[in-house]
Amino acid sequence: MIETKNHLLSGRIRTMSESATIKMAQKARDLSAQGRDVISLSLGEPDFDTPEHIKAAAVQALKDGYTKYTPVPGLVEYREAICTKFKRDNNLHFKPAEIMVSNGAKQCIANICMALLNPGDDAVVLTPYWVSYFEIVRFAGGNPIALSAGIDTEFKISPDQLDEVLTDQTKLIIFSSPSNPTGSVYTERELRQLAAVIARYPNLIVVSDEIYEYINFLDTHFSIGSIPEISDRVITVNGMSKGFAMTGWRLGYMGGPEWIARACAKVQGQVTSGASAFGQKAAAYALLSDLSPTHAMRDAFMKRRDLVKQLLQDIPGIKVNNPQGAFYFFPDISEYFGKSNGQRFIDNADEFVDVLLDEANVAVVSGTAFGDDTTFRLSYAASEDQLVEALNRMKEVLGKYV
Repeated sequence: MIETKNHLLSGRIRTMSESATIKMAQKARDLSAQGRDVISLSLGEPDFDTPEHIKAAAVQALKDGYTKYTPVPGLVEYREAICTKFKRDNNLHFKPAEIMVSNGAKQCIANICMALLNPGDDAVVLTPYWVSYFEIVRFAGGNPIALSAGIDTEFKISPDQLDEVLTDQTKLIIFSSPSNPTGSVYTERELRQLAAVIARYPNLIVVSDEIYEYINFLDTHFSIGSIPEISDRVITVNGMSKGFAMTGWRLGYMGGPEWIARACAKVQGQVTSGASAFGQKAAAYALLSDLSPTHAMRDAFMKRRDLVKQLLQDIPGIKVNNPQGAFYFFPDISEYFGKSNGQRFIDNADEFVDVLLDEANVAVVSGTAFGDDTTFRLSYAASEDQLVEALNRMKEVLGKYV
């Protein structure tokens, strides 16, 4: 038995929640190791391999000697490639000094919060939110404020909602589009309406997490940072994990005002220093080379989206959203609360996902972890055969709850 001395842990650690997505993925792996045939739809990780031309660029970088420490903000050639990408794809105009490279987009967000938040500062988090936003804000000493929207509005807030919650003391607003966990995408019109509200609060900084940009089923992706009225107060976060299937490479980046980029470099310089040299070289090549493999992955995800939507709609009692990006569904399952199969009851979203794992051998994540306790998140970053099997199992098990 492991001896514990939790009283020696810091208060910030004792109050920090474990990542629910990582926890569920580990639980699914443990059960699989015990011989259970578990289909895990819990992690936000593309099931595709990194495209060959990117891997080849990394091998070449290793051969060329890119094996040493890198500048904390990132290799100049990678930051220049990011500037080119931002201009080409997002109408964002940055200099390399305004770019900060980190060990994943998650570290970018942590750097930003550590650099900007004082104890007690308010940070508005559009809800449902990615599981780490709340905990990162708290870890930095800030006060996260959930601003919620439900499935009837595709989980997207209105300008009036935003105006009601903002004050002159609000320091940050954090959101993702395309969204994790909902798959919702804010349109240009919607973002311009929100920007008109934000413009009235000159000390408010916007953190726009666009890591799923390339998995967008609409015609175009629009970046809120391209709106002139607030462009000097927007930090755009992105990375290589989702659009290039490079999750294990741990490469994220942000573009924003130089004073913020410098502050983030100061934080990172004391925590992890720079990201891997050969990884940055390959990432620079990826941003500037053929994007057809990325587009092929997007098209495959869109096909799976349509398949899963139909299968979910065939399960009575599940209300399905209409995701326009990323690779998630975030269905409302509140109709199952209070139902029983004669042996156990479902009273909340946590119990719902436990039923799916215990009785259907399907791992998903409770919406509670994302700030909505009437839902669950299903990742369709899996093969079509796995998705069909998983949804059929779910339908069979849930059919017994009345």
